[in-house]
Amino acid sequence: MPGENSPKSGGAKDLRQDLIWRLEAFGFRALFGFLRLLGVERASALGGWLLRTLGPLTGTQKTVMRNLRIAFPAMPAAERDRLAHEQWDRTGRTFAELAVMDQLTPEGGRVEVVGMERLHALRDGGKPAVLISGHLANFEVMAAVIMASGLPCQVTYRAANNPYVDALIRQSRERYGIRLFAPKGDGTRDLMAGMKRGDSIALLVDQKYNQGPEVQFFDQPVNASPGAARLALKFDTVMQPLSVVRLPGARFRVTAHEPITVSHTDDKAADVLAGIQAANRFVEDRVRETPEDWFWVHKRWPDSVYQALDRATSPDLRNGPA
Repeated sequence: MPGENSPKSGGAKDLRQDLIWRLEAFGFRALFGFLRLLGVERASALGGWLLRTLGPLTGTQKTVMRNLRIAFPAMPAAERDRLAHEQWDRTGRTFAELAVMDQLTPEGGRVEVVGMERLHALRDGGKPAVLISGHLANFEVMAAVIMASGLPCQVTYRAANNPYVDALIRQSRERYGIRLFAPKGDGTRDLMAGMKRGDSIALLVDQKYNQGPEVQFFDQPVNASPGAARLALKFDTVMQPLSVVRLPGARFRVTAHEPITVSHTDDKAADVLAGIQAANRFVEDRVRETPEDWFWVHKRWPDSVYQALDRATSPDLRNGPA
């Protein structure tokens, strides 16, 4: 019997797509089972080795190197090459660790937490908050810490295109209490409904966003989602920044930083813009501290920034007219 999210009956094309999705989900489940048999350390190491070996051979390597040139224009080329190599290892580890996330928790001894008292204060304060972070190290670990704190929270994510794989992802998170929530559009209305119910919301604020206010990220313009700052203003609450760094041996340190208070003046647009800039500056500061941990495979900047980079590094432009 088709799953809840399977394609509606619409002929051979829909049946073919449904079969492809089911086969993908079977492979996904088999891979997760294999990684769980390996255990945390070996699964993490295997994922790191695979992407460290294969990642530089893919077209995404170009995106990684362009991102590094945008963020660190003065960095020696050899250091950027080292960072590119190391980030593939850490990205591979993160993907492999998805299969064993129920073992990457504070209770399991692999996650140390700095500033847990800040999450406890939010839990005991009776007011929902907006938790923010970026794609740092294994960013899924932060959700495990939020759950361990006892703070009622919905963790937003982008639903997988394959509904059967998406169901498996949700089930794996539910093992340790995470409620995944995929908002539609910019998500503000859906997120607001959750906060009205008393749930805090956890958002990653460093995804590419094609609309919205423009802020600076590594001294370059980016469009950013206004949702986090708008919600903080709407519910008269704080943005609580979290970060995670990867430690040796598939271990992590999660830090709850000083809360960000969004100004509340007569100029709401300016208040939201300042809040968004503060959130993006927080992520930038964490990336500068541990650049190996960031998700460099993601095209964060608008096309105009990449086009300007390509023009600046074009051999014809560098060497001048023949």
